[in-house]
This record gives sequence, C-alpha cells and structure tokens, in this order.
Amino acid sequence: MSGLSATVVLSDPENCPVARATSATGESIEDVSRSSPVGGEAPPVEEFSIGGEPTPLDDEVVGVELSRISSNEHGDVYRFDRPIDDACACELVEVEGTPVSSIRAEEGALYLTVRATDVETLSAIVGRLRERFDGVELQQLLRTGEDESADLALVDRSQLTDRQREVLETAHEMGYFEYPKRANAGDVAAAIGISRSTFSEHLGAAQTKLLDSILEA
Repeated sequence: MSGLSATVVLSDPENCPVARATSATGESIEDVSRSSPVGGEAPPVEEFSIGGEPTPLDDEVVGVELSRISSNEHGDVYRFDRPIDDACACELVEVEGTPVSSIRAEEGALYLTVRATDVETLSAIVGRLRERFDGVELQQLLRTGEDESADLALVDRSQLTDRQREVLETAHEMGYFEYPKRANAGDVAAAIGISRSTFSEHLGAAQTKLLDSILEA
C-alpha cells in the first residue's frame, strides 16, 4: 500500500514558541517532542533542544514560560506548557486524524512533516492551515510504500483565478484537450459566455502557471 509524505512550511506560524526561539537565537531546531492534553484539563507539554552555545531564552520573546531542563556544550533543552485554547499548527493538522511525524523550525518558520493515505486528506490539512495562517506552502511531496520511484509534482490550484479555473474545467469537460478534439476554442468560449480571444488569454495564462509549477518542482 502506498501513501504520501509531505513537508508543509509555515513562514509565519504566529504564536509558535518553537519558531520564535529560532528567530531569537539564530539556531535551527530539529528535535521537538509533544504530549497530548490529559483529560482536557492538563495542558499539553512541549520540549525542544537548541544546538550550539547555550543561549538563555527570554519568556517574553517566545511567548510562554520556559523551563530549561538541561544545558551543556551541545546546547539547551527547554520545556513549556502550551495553553489548550491556543491555536497550534500541529493540532490543526491532527484534527484531520493525521499525526505530525516530524517538527522542525528555522529562522522563524515551522516545518511539519505529515503522512497521508490520499491527496484529499493532504489537501484538507493544507487548506485548514491556510485558513488560520498566512504563508503556508507545501514544500515537498513524496509517494511512499509500493511505488517510491514515482515523480510527483505539487500543483497549487490557488494560484489560478476563478475565471482561469473555469476555463480549464470547461475545456476539459468538453473535450478540448482530447485528440481528436470534441470541442474547439469557439465552442468552449461560447459555453462560458466569453469571446474566443478572452478564452485563449485565460487558457494560456492558466497553462503557463501550471507548467511552471510542474517543471520547477
């Protein structure tokens, strides 16, 4: 059975203490552990380590009260309680029934790796994050399992305007892209209610955006 593994990047995770810590220290964070709320009362606990020279972190900078539980020449390990009612990117992902398999942060950005069984679940995860946060991108998409040689490319449909998407969908439904064609440009334009030149303009712009996404992936 195959599935999908994706890395989602949040360039502005807002209230995430882990991401804020990387902005304050200039160090990346690769090791993050989380606990789940217990009985809806005890707050979830998070723990992270920062490599390099020990660097005390200010609670006000990261937005929570930190406890430094260890410190040596390899770096510091911090722990904090996160308010249950606080918006958390990891919790938003897990609402879809998919655990976050890896968490890291760098230069104020948060990188979440998730595994999903299908594209629909992954799309729901990204959509939920985009509803809450700005600057959400799907950085990497891999197929896992039986066919790991698959060469996948992510296409962000949100880059298309409503009209460009309508033109593509209508052209596809009417057989414009088939060989031989079941409909020509004039047929599709008439079905949408636009001129043939306008149809060609929107179609060309949409195809360029999609090809850029595929070829530059």
